[in-house]
Amino acid sequence: MKSHHAKFCDRETDHGPMPFCANILRTAKKNTHFRTAFWTGTHLQMTLMCIPVREDIGLEIHPDTDQYIRVEAGRAVVRMGSCERNLDRQCVLQTGDAVFVPCGTWHNIINIGSCPLKLSSVYAPPHHPHGTVHHTKADAAE
Repeated sequence: MKSHHAKFCDRETDHGPMPFCANILRTAKKNTHFRTAFWTGTHLQMTLMCIPVREDIGLEIHPDTDQYIRVEAGRAVVRMGSCERNLDRQCVLQTGDAVFVPCGTWHNIINIGSCPLKLSSVYAPPHHPHGTVHHTKADAAE
């Protein structure tokens, strides 16, 4: 079996669905867009997010999508619950921490730090179209 050295890439573009290696920490820290689809496959997607100080991702629910969110840099509070008016689970997240959000769970992540919050997020199945880039939260709302 022939061995190949991985060629790592940290460009903020959708690299899926081909096999791909990346330094997620470095790439997430460089991301300045609210949301960037980094890799989109048939059954899985990774996005990178940049949330400004004292802002949030916005309260949301994914009825058919499980989600894994990791803090790559910064501090945040995550609030989750089965009803948008009753977010009864709350946790403070720091760099390296992650949260698992099952489908059908209302959730929001708020930047409580003093610098932009950098997140990586994995959706299964994919939630956003291949190549999605939302420069701001307002762009994402459209």
